[in-house]
Formats: sequence, C-alpha cells, structure tokens
Amino acid sequence: MPAHPVPEEEQFTALHRALPGLILAVQAVDDQARYHLDIETDDVEAETRRLISLGAVEVGRWLECVTLRAPGGHLVCVIPCHSDPETFESRSQAWE
Repeated sequence: MPAHPVPEEEQFTALHRALPGLILAVQAVDDQARYHLDIETDDVEAETRRLISLGAVEVGRWLECVTLRAPGGHLVCVIPCHSDPETFESRSQAWE
C-alpha cells in the first residue's frame, strides 16, 4: 500500500488502497493525537446544516472545510470533493 504526500497539502499523507472504495489520509497536527472523520460532499454548506440538525456543533472552518463536533465528542470535517468524479458519483449517498 503506497503512501504519498498530498500535493499542496503537505500536512496530509494519503494511504492509497488502504480501505477499498474510500480515501484514507493521515494528517500531522500540532496538538495531542486524535482522529476524526472527513465527510466528502459536493455541497459543504448543505451537509453542514444536515449534520448540525442531527446534533453536531460547528467548531471551526479552514479553507473550504467545516469542522464539527459530533454529539459523542468526535471531530468531523465536512470537505469538498477530492475523489475522482466518477468514483464520487458511483459511491456517494444522497440524503433526502
């Protein structure tokens, strides 16, 4: 499984093919070790509103990404599409 730095986002290392059908990346942070889930979407604001309506709380923004704290305390980042468009279209879930 090859690991590669993400171009123009040096704090991330992508682990290609680590999880079939998903993108897995490790982020270097200047904080205590933790993990969080990135939710990739084609509409960051709509997905953020949906998650807030389910109990998440916004804790920050960075570039086009929104960081939320889920009711259980874990961090969740809502991010714009990074996947290959064909892969995103075939594997994404549309919430009504």
